[in-house]
Amino acid sequence: MVNLENRIFSLKIQKFANGYFVSVTEGNDKIGSMIVSLATGPTPITTTIIPSRSESLFLRLIAERISTRMKGIALVSTYIQKELETSTTKALMSEIMEMIENE
Repeated sequence: MVNLENRIFSLKIQKFANGYFVSVTEGNDKIGSMIVSLATGPTPITTTIIPSRSESLFLRLIAERISTRMKGIALVSTYIQKELETSTTKALMSEIMEMIENE
């Protein structure tokens, strides 16, 4: 659980031999917008599975950053109740990357 700007986010990360599943939810745990990124070459291939109304760049950045760093697959889901502020987005990205690097 991460508390940022009076908003509580649940971060769940599942590690697999060839990648990660990352879930970011605000409020009740729900599957939300979803994107997958595969990095086996110099640039990741990214595809939207469930489109996001407002956080598509956030999803894409997380998925591509994780897949590139781990040279594998990153499947990222977000369920966010209202748009994220830039500072909240940066803090969430930092928290997620720190959790992945510490596994």
